This record gives sequence, structure tokens and C-alpha cells, in this order.
Amino acid sequence: MQLVIGGAFSGKRKVVKANHRTCSWVSAYEGDMVGDWEAKWENGSTLVMEGWEKWIASELQNGENNDEIRWGFRTILKTLLQEEENRKNKIVLIMLEVGKGIVPLQKDERRLRDLAGWIAQDAASVSDEVDFVWNGLVKRVK
Repeated sequence: MQLVIGGAFSGKRKVVKANHRTCSWVSAYEGDMVGDWEAKWENGSTLVMEGWEKWIASELQNGENNDEIRWGFRTILKTLLQEEENRKNKIVLIMLEVGKGIVPLQKDERRLRDLAGWIAQDAASVSDEVDFVWNGLVKRVK
């Protein structure tokens, strides 16, 4: 599994497209749900999942506490890792780095930022490769 993380419009998609020929995209920005990966992942392709902050935000609406939300996403990451091994095809997670910006004034926005950071840490811990993208430049950090 590979994690590609960076700020908004930093070139994450471009980096992924340049390094992976055939991709099956699951994108919250296109209205996909996190669970859509099973139906959208075509044989022989790299599964790319983006828009994690949107999926996290939708979980915040369900009234669960932070630990429950984080546990749910950890479970998804573990399932993806097992499926990557079973299918022998790569998974790339594209995540928005939100921790280096201004601290949000609204409590819900701070909560989203915190959860996104924790879930990104969880993704980094299970990923074989972690790349940070900044202004179109890529730095391998794991």
C-alpha cells in the first residue's frame, strides 16, 4: 500500500497518474463512498482512493465519537491491506495534509482536522511507501 499525502492542489493526483498506468479511482470528490472500492476495483489495476477528509466529515454527521470513527477507518485500512495482498495489485491512498495550516476556529472543523491527522498516521503506519507532495515535488518519507 502507498500513501501519497500533501496539501490541497499540491500535485498528488498528477504524481499518482504518472507512476501508475491503469487505475481504478474511488473519489469522494466524484460522489463515491469509501465502500465503493469493491465494485470499482478492476482486475489488474491499481486502486486509488481519494477524498478521505470528505468520508471522515460524513462520519462526523453520524454522531459517533472520535475513537469509534478512527476505529472504523482502521478497519477499512486493514481490509484494504488484506485485499491488496489477495489481489496482488497495488492500492494508493491519496490524503490531504491538513495539520500544517491555520487552526480552525470552529470546534467541528478542528475535530475534522484532528481525525484526518490521526487517520493519516494510521494509513502511514500500514503503508509500505509514503510520499509527501509539495508544489509538485515528491519526497519519499517511508
